[in-house]
Amino acid sequence: MLETVLLFSVLLFPLVIQEHERAIVFRLGRAIEGRAKGPGTRHSSLSSDLISCFSFTITVLTADAVPLKVDAVVFFWVVDPFMWVMRVVNGPQAMSLLAQTTLKTMIGAHTLEDVLTQKLALSHLSRTRWIDAGFGVQMERVELKALTLPVDLQRCMASEAVAIRRAGANVIAANGEVSVSHALVKAASTFEGNTVALQLRFLQSLLSMKSSARSVVVFPVLPHFIAAVQAVKML
Repeated sequence: MLETVLLFSVLLFPLVIQEHERAIVFRLGRAIEGRAKGPGTRHSSLSSDLISCFSFTITVLTADAVPLKVDAVVFFWVVDPFMWVMRVVNGPQAMSLLAQTTLKTMIGAHTLEDVLTQKLALSHLSRTRWIDAGFGVQMERVELKALTLPVDLQRCMASEAVAIRRAGANVIAANGEVSVSHALVKAASTFEGNTVALQLRFLQSLLSMKSSARSVVVFPVLPHFIAAVQAVKML
C-alpha cells in the first residue's frame, strides 16, 4: 500500500532537479541522510542552490568612534546541502545575519584610516573568518562595494585635505624664496668690484624689459655714476 502511494505521488507531483541543484529527500517527514540527490526526476520536498550571493548595507562604528556606512556583497556556495537544510531554518537569512555581525566586529576593531586604506585586506580577512559557517556553507568571496562617511565628516576631511595642500604649497614657496636669496647673495658677491659684469647685467635686463612689450621702463642709475655726480657737485 505504501509503495503504491509513493509511486502515485511521484507520477502525479514530479520535481525535476537541474544540473546546478541538489535535493534533500524526505520520507514520511524524515530526512534521508547521505549524499544529496543530483539531476533527474526525484521525489523530494525542496532543493537548494549550490551557488548564491547576497548584499546588505549596515552602519558600523569604527575603533575611533566614526560612524561608517558599509555596502557589502557576499558570494558563497553550499558544500553540504543536507546540513544547509537541516541545521538552520532559513539558510540565506542566517548567512546574512552572520555576515553582518562578523563584518561589524571586524570593522569595529579598526580605525577609519585603516578601513579606508586597507579595504582589500579587510575583504580577504572577512572571507577567512567566514570560510566555514558551521551549516554546510563555504565562502567564495567577500567584497566591500562602498564605504560612505557622514556628510559633516566628509566636509571636515575635505577642509583638512585643502589645508594640508596649502601648507605644502607654502613650504615649497618658502624653500624657493630661500634658494632665490642664496642665488642673489652669490650673484652680488660676483658683481662686487666688477663694474663691467654689472654693466653687462644691466644691459641684459634692459633687453629683457624691451622684449616683454611693457609701456613703462624703469631706468636704474649705476652707483659709480651717482658717485661721479656727487664729486662734480663738490667741486
